[in-house]
Amino acid sequence: MKLAQFSFNLPPELIARAPAERRDHSRLMRVDRADGRITHHCFDEFPNLLEDNDFLVINTTRVDPARILGRVGEKGVEMLVVKVLDERTVEVLAQPAKQLKIGVHVEFAAGLMAEVLSQGYRGRRVLRLNAKVSQLYRQGFAPLPPYIKRKADEAERLRQFDLERYQTVYAQKPGAVAAPTAGLHFTPEILEDIQKRHAIVPVNLTVGEATFQKIEAEHVEDHRMGPEAIEIPEISARQIKELKHQGKRLMAVGTTSVRSLESWSQLNQGPLSFISEIFIFPGYQFQLVDCMLTNFHLPESSLFILVCAFAGTDLMKRAYAEAIESGYRFFSYGDAMMIV
Repeated sequence: MKLAQFSFNLPPELIARAPAERRDHSRLMRVDRADGRITHHCFDEFPNLLEDNDFLVINTTRVDPARILGRVGEKGVEMLVVKVLDERTVEVLAQPAKQLKIGVHVEFAAGLMAEVLSQGYRGRRVLRLNAKVSQLYRQGFAPLPPYIKRKADEAERLRQFDLERYQTVYAQKPGAVAAPTAGLHFTPEILEDIQKRHAIVPVNLTVGEATFQKIEAEHVEDHRMGPEAIEIPEISARQIKELKHQGKRLMAVGTTSVRSLESWSQLNQGPLSFISEIFIFPGYQFQLVDCMLTNFHLPESSLFILVCAFAGTDLMKRAYAEAIESGYRFFSYGDAMMIV
């Protein structure tokens, strides 16, 4: 199965550089897999689009302020903290990486500095700080995807806004370097409304670079996802099993929730904390997920390939074409799709 099968033309003006004024005022496309029907809504209608027997599974990971701006001499460098190794040591993806040779010192604000300890592949560097990582995060930015293209002055001006809006209202466990973006549309009021009639069950996939890494293989079967940590709280595990046994319909909020649940199903719903490298592409047989809420994704991305596996490539390409024609906003700060 060639990667090119999952390509489509996207006008760049449809890439959302900012979220809707209100979280629940984004648009919502509903796609019915049974009859191929596509309807258009506002996200504040989402609770009324749920069936009586639906329950939701959400990813409660919290995004760290992991985008860091520094300097090597007079030259600026940008880093994404992808792993905290100890309280003073981090692994980063650096750009331009050529500035960060072993032994080089990187300067940040407020007297914070770091030494480059080692070099790795694709711009990876290990840095040793002269203070705790928590101090580095105090000057960090939301790790927005690069296609949002915040320049340094704009990033500074919108820092607090992005730190708030590039985070779900139900975020709990820190460590993620990207948001589970389908959850960005929810407000406390929407959640309260849903909980009157439906269970909402939390899981946690700590979103790492595997979620957004570019697929470079010509054939999707040759792609390998990197490892990401998943936790299914014991009370959530019991609740999911019980609700599924009752014949309830599981609505996974976001592709990370989908991958958490399907990874767990492959382990026979046994371990509650594990590492997964699951990559879902067409031909995969879903075990737990019945419906999905997601955003509109990049062409040739693992996320778009996942929704094609769930709903069928032809239907997804038709839905995306209609979204483009109708002016839907794409990617992290964009609009939502409900697949039933």
